Amino acid sequence: MSELNPVSGKTPLVFCLHDHPLADSLAKAMGVQRGEFSARQFPDGESYLRITSDVEGRACIVVADLSHPNTKYLPLLFLVETLRELGASQVGLVAPYLSYMRQDRRFVDGEAVTSRIFAKCLSHHIDWLVTVDPHLHRYHSLDEIYSVPSRVVQGAPALAQWLKTQNNLLLVGPDSESEQWVSDIADYSQHPFVIGEKQRFGDRHVEVSLPNIEAHRDRTAVIIDDVISSGQTILECIKTLKSNGIEHIQCVAVHGIFADGSDQALIQAGLSQLVTANTIPHSSNAIDITPQLITAVISMLQPTRSDSTGVVS
Repeated sequence: MSELNPVSGKTPLVFCLHDHPLADSLAKAMGVQRGEFSARQFPDGESYLRITSDVEGRACIVVADLSHPNTKYLPLLFLVETLRELGASQVGLVAPYLSYMRQDRRFVDGEAVTSRIFAKCLSHHIDWLVTVDPHLHRYHSLDEIYSVPSRVVQGAPALAQWLKTQNNLLLVGPDSESEQWVSDIADYSQHPFVIGEKQRFGDRHVEVSLPNIEAHRDRTAVIIDDVISSGQTILECIKTLKSNGIEHIQCVAVHGIFADGSDQALIQAGLSQLVTANTIPHSSNAIDITPQLITAVISMLQPTRSDSTGVVS
């Protein structure tokens, strides 16, 4: 697709250091090739990397989910900097999951505001960023901390499309922060919804209460969330739903990190189905985010693009 890079006439390349389903699906959807390289670790743990594709004058798209970022960050920098040194016309990052967004302020004196530090460092090495549903809590947009053009792809439409194919559901948002998100999904998928109230007492201690759901006991409850990490919120939702007489419970989320085997804990707690989008590779991936990503990625490849942060639904 030469129209993706009309200035040089050379088609982009898609690189991915670690196996990720979106690398192949994006390349196929855009009609472009995967970039080739060889990589390994030396006995002392240092990284070796050699780019074998000709990247001079070509736009390079790097796909990297940044869950568990401490082991992925340095190899990623080696890749993007080498692509730039070898003459790539631009190096963009598609990070389906963007890490280091949690610590967005100094809650206690002396704490590192890691979201700002990470964003500043990463911005230095890439030309643009596309991601899916980053944790924008106290930030209004990514451009508050990232100095490169960025696009935020919303996962809700993909979740809503999947849920629309299911019958007799009650959508459950675990807390007030999820209300707008869950209500939009419910509106599109035509399922009723309820919103819980969450109290957090620590990283792994939360309590969730729900409004009266007596009228929905015959439905399958589907807990909706943007990201599942420790799974404690979902576990509490399952417990509360069961105490309210709901027998069939599922969970659908955009990002499944599943720290410390929390996916198995959720199944053992009584989930009949656990579904995630393919932002982070996992056996629960049943929702393909590729269609939502394509528009954002192509817009970043255009030489005339506006250098401003945007949201793609």
